[in-house]
Formats: sequence, structure tokens, C-alpha cells
Amino acid sequence: MILAGMFVLGCLLGFAGTGGAGLTIALLTVGYSVSIHTAIAVSLSCMTFTVLSGAVSHYREGEVILKLGACTGAAGILGALAGTRVAFMIPPGLLAPATAIMLLLTTVLFYIQLFHSHLIADFVARNQQTATGKMYYIRCCAIGLVTGMLSGAFGIGATAFIQISLMIFFGISLYQAIGTTMMIIFPIAAAGGLSYLFSGMLDPSVFVQTLAGLTTGSFIGAKFTHLVPKEILRYVMVSMPLIGGLALLTH
Repeated sequence: MILAGMFVLGCLLGFAGTGGAGLTIALLTVGYSVSIHTAIAVSLSCMTFTVLSGAVSHYREGEVILKLGACTGAAGILGALAGTRVAFMIPPGLLAPATAIMLLLTTVLFYIQLFHSHLIADFVARNQQTATGKMYYIRCCAIGLVTGMLSGAFGIGATAFIQISLMIFFGISLYQAIGTTMMIIFPIAAAGGLSYLFSGMLDPSVFVQTLAGLTTGSFIGAKFTHLVPKEILRYVMVSMPLIGGLALLTH
């Protein structure tokens, strides 16, 4: 049943072009009664594999800034390890609504990024000149630590947080932010997933079914993306974390 459900979800995510970590967590907990800690562990572990192909693809298109991705991703590993430790100490009854709140915040950030990019345009232009020298590495470490901790604690991938942070604090384009974010998430997801694995919270059966369903479904769903106007796709992308957050919050 998990394999079937994740296949359908994967088709939707592939169609919309989003990662869907939040919806994965929501479906596992709400739909299949998987514990929130296990759902987060599975979500992070699956992201390790799904973002790798995306990062390679964006790199071939010249949309990955290697230095920025490497520095931020390295700091993100430490953040993810710290975040998982925090998650271990939070009772399931509190972790689920906390994850829901993070998904709703993700919705807000995606909405700003996709529909009101002019709101951050001044910050982007201003910081193109200031992200140099020591300040460059300070910003890398700060973004990596904070977003890595969010990913490790809530399993959300923190895609929206990373993308907007890169655009605001480094003044890079949206396409570069998307590609570099893929590179950053890979070590964060790997570190977080391994931490949950070594703590005995990763269910191998649920992980295999989830990964197989999402991967297969995403491949098929992506073939239909070009059939829908971009305006509609933007609304679908924003709705993903919103649905996941509301499902967790009302469960």
C-alpha cells in the first residue's frame, strides 16, 4: 500500500517539479500511521537519492555554483546532525505540529519566490557586491547550519529556505539558486538520514517502498509537466507544502 501511495504522490511531484518531502512525511504519518520520527527518517534518506540526480542535471546546465554549494553543504552537515539530535528529544505529539508549521512557512517562502520576487529584488542586488572575503564564508556557514538543522529536525529539505537565502545573501539568479540548492541538500540529507539510521529510527521496508514509489512516479509525472501552463504549475508548487502542513496540523 505504501508503494502504491508513493507512486501516485511521485507522479504528482514529478508533474509539479517539486521535492515533496513535506507531503511524503504527511502521507506516511496521516495515511499509513507511520511514526513521525520514522517518517522524517525516510523522507531525509529518500532525498539523498532524489536530489543527487537533480544536482547532476543542474550542474550540466551550468546552474550550480560549486564553491557556494560545497561551503554551505559542509556547514549543513553539522546543522543536520545537530537537528536530528533535537528531533530525537522532541515527543511525537509536538514534533508533528512543529513540522507542520515549518511546511506552512515553506509555503509562504515559495509564494514570495514564485509570485512576488520583486519583494526581495533590492536585497539580491545589494548583496551581489558584499558577499566577498570573510563575509562570503560567514554567510555560507550561517545558511548551512540553520537550514541543515531545520532539515535534520523536521525532514523538510528546507529547499525554499536555502533558495531564498542564496538569492538574498549572495545575489545569485533563481536558476543558480535552484541548482546550487540541490547540491547543498545532498550532504544534508545524507547526514540526517544516516543519523536516523544509526539511531534505529529508519524502517528499511518503508524506506524501500517510499523510494521506489517516488522515483518511479516522478519519472512518469515529469513527462506531463509541459502539458500545463506555467501559471498553473506555480500554484501547484505552492500548494504542495500547504497541503502537507495542513494534513499534519489537523491529524
